[in-house]
Amino acid sequence: MENPLRGLPAPPPSGAAALPPGTYAGQVVLVTGGGTGLGKAIATEFARLGADLVIASRRAEQLEAACKELAAVPGAGRVTAAVCDIRDPERVAEVFDAAQAAFGLPDVLVNNAAANFPSPAEDLSPNAWRAVVDITLTGTWFMTREFGRRHLAAGTPGSIVNIGASYAWTGGPGFAHSAAAKAGVKNLVETLAVEWGPYGIQINGLVPGLFPHADMTEDIRGGLERAAPAPGARDARQPALRFGAPRELGWAATFLASPYARFVTGHTLVVDGANWQRRSVVNPEVVTVREQLGRGAFGP
Repeated sequence: MENPLRGLPAPPPSGAAALPPGTYAGQVVLVTGGGTGLGKAIATEFARLGADLVIASRRAEQLEAACKELAAVPGAGRVTAAVCDIRDPERVAEVFDAAQAAFGLPDVLVNNAAANFPSPAEDLSPNAWRAVVDITLTGTWFMTREFGRRHLAAGTPGSIVNIGASYAWTGGPGFAHSAAAKAGVKNLVETLAVEWGPYGIQINGLVPGLFPHADMTEDIRGGLERAAPAPGARDARQPALRFGAPRELGWAATFLASPYARFVTGHTLVVDGANWQRRSVVNPEVVTVREQLGRGAFGP
């Protein structure tokens, strides 16, 4: 008998667009962490729809390569880059100044930049905690605040998309620092949608599931490889029986910030094939975070 489990269908091919051509023509889109990984995948789909792009990151060499790649996307507008540590509010203001001088005030802000690494909570040093929370939450706030203040002063509408994580709802054992920060990012979406909606500024969240890509960190890539199914087999750990394609996240971002989603604000969209909602009828045996990460017993 043929196996009835097929999983969710594959997405349209790379190069397809979810919105009409030119949807973002004449608009400026600023993407933090846009030089690599999912940030670059999101920027690619905005480029495909005609946006003028400003990508920001801490690493100049990654930005230079990404600018060339994004400028070559069919339909792309102009592309420029800004080196920025989003933990520095003065540098954040400078990035907006540069974007405004080059293309105009950004119409869309995608807060994608974040930091993360796995660790038992008891092993997190004060510096490790601050590094992740300051980039993921405080940096997102600095970018959001600058965007909002400039649009409020100009009397113009705008759209913000914050990249979140599903453990903002569920908790994230092994990622206490990141989970706490992402919970704050989600709350910013819900709070600012009400505060800034009357001024024409919408803000939404976007949560990715597993989207393998070339720029994943070694610890995340290693974990996926260790648990990978046999070559050619479907990934039975996902209800969709497959991972996401990065362009699927880009399509979701371009919709949330588009004219077709103007009445959608304060919402967080999860794009993960229902993986975060998966539950077992009988829970498996508990394995501590220390054991999962191969750490020995905690001690002085």
